[in-house]
Amino acid sequence: MAEFGDLLSALGEFGLYQKLLILLLSLPLLLNPFQMIAQVFMVVEVPHHCDTSWIRAVGPNLTEEEQLNLTLPRGVDGEFEQCSMYSPVDWDLDSIMAYGLNDTQKCSSGWVYPSEQPPSLLTEFDLVCDRAVLNNVSQSIYMAGLLIGATIFGILSDRIGRRPVLLICILIQSVFGLGIAFVPHFYVYTAFRCVVAAAVSGIMITVVSLATEWVGVSYRPKAVLIAHTAFAIGQMTVAGLSYGIRNWRLLEITGSAPMFALFFYIWVLPESARWLVTKGRIEEAKKVLQKAAATNKRSLPPGLLEQLKPEQDVKSGSFLDLFRKKDLRKVTLIMLCVWFADSIVYYGLSLSVTDFGLDIYLTQLAFGAVELPARISCIFLLEWFGRKKVQGILLLLAGLMCLILTGIPEDQPTAITVLAIIGKLTATATFSTSYVYAAELFPTIVRQTGVGLCSTMARVAGILAPLIIPLDQYHRAIPMAIFGSIPVVVSLFCILLPETQGVDLADDTGKDQPPDGEQRLESFSETPGRMTGTLRRMSADAQRASDDWTGTYQ
Repeated sequence: MAEFGDLLSALGEFGLYQKLLILLLSLPLLLNPFQMIAQVFMVVEVPHHCDTSWIRAVGPNLTEEEQLNLTLPRGVDGEFEQCSMYSPVDWDLDSIMAYGLNDTQKCSSGWVYPSEQPPSLLTEFDLVCDRAVLNNVSQSIYMAGLLIGATIFGILSDRIGRRPVLLICILIQSVFGLGIAFVPHFYVYTAFRCVVAAAVSGIMITVVSLATEWVGVSYRPKAVLIAHTAFAIGQMTVAGLSYGIRNWRLLEITGSAPMFALFFYIWVLPESARWLVTKGRIEEAKKVLQKAAATNKRSLPPGLLEQLKPEQDVKSGSFLDLFRKKDLRKVTLIMLCVWFADSIVYYGLSLSVTDFGLDIYLTQLAFGAVELPARISCIFLLEWFGRKKVQGILLLLAGLMCLILTGIPEDQPTAITVLAIIGKLTATATFSTSYVYAAELFPTIVRQTGVGLCSTMARVAGILAPLIIPLDQYHRAIPMAIFGSIPVVVSLFCILLPETQGVDLADDTGKDQPPDGEQRLESFSETPGRMTGTLRRMSADAQRASDDWTGTYQ
């Protein structure tokens, strides 16, 4: 489908039609951060102690202070223990006051929280003491949902199209997101969040494909990253909403209900014309292209449209296509490692927001604020330095920030927070770069499958991140050491990736091609016949590059 780049040039590589499309794709991303990080604010630690109301049966007139003194042990700091109590006895009150209680046990009748505390996820489902681990387990299950969504919707999008998958995901996120506000049990809450996560993942990877397939070569980073800035704005909004609404059920309704407003996408969201052509649906592709040209106030030459011919063998990409060809297999394996590293450092920092020592609402606001310059700066960095260098350097910097954090004393919360924010900035930038890079590396027929597989690997890291954070009970440096060392190592792998800056999107897997100039030069040491073939390929590549440059600047 070599003519598709010419069609984009004719209808406008980034005209009004594409700008409106990017706006449409940005709205779901504006709402997604709520589902991803709002739970952090629903489980803020509050004072609590065991429910010892059993003593009221023998001492109904005891004051609260007297009840606590008689039924709760004190720690070395002189404060009441939060997770243990004196074992109930069948004595009368005088005996209890005369002899006291000595045997202790874990809380057996639940916990008591400050009466002025609004209902939170922590207080309503008792996510304290031995049950506190359920919070991290819930976050890991959410990440598992992201993994499931990336796998299912990535493959499904390559089969049935980008548009229907995006619409399905919006519906699922709307219904189950609102349903979370009414769940009666924590396990139901966790299950609903897993379903929502699958939809969130489907939206994120589908947005990337639609954005990259509708714009010209030079506008691909701008299209994806402008849409991603909505995600950063959404993160700042979450901090404000969580600060203003402390009742977790009302907060869930406020953050989830707006997704229903996107149902009008059924009538306005277009399908990817590039995907339609690869599927042999030429007439549908022509209609969409003509509509885009009309919106951009351009006219498509009839002869150019007639060049769109269905291939004799309409190809349908599969998961295995990513590993059949040597070059694509290498790219796939390296990008899987890159996305894993992106995710482990990104979520490691994001989910540790309560551990940095400053107000979590201000910290989250800062975390969201730094994502704006991180994503916007990527637009320019990718154009100035290319994809490969930016990916590797940003990944390295994100890892180094985490490693530096391991050496900062605990009594320096300001320094820790500043370094964490810098780490979040670079982690965000490297994640954004990966979305652009992956969409350019994978051919159209397996693009969504490839990006979905990478996203799946990122979700594996996302599942592990909440489980790594509790390791700080053994040594506070362990989590950040893990979050930092992985991206540092993986950044070295980026050297082996091909550069995609200024290269038109591939549409099928084709044959193995040398990914860069160095490998072409190596082939000169081969037999004369092989060398002649290499020279022919180099000549063809040079001619295509010349044609692309000419088409861009005409």
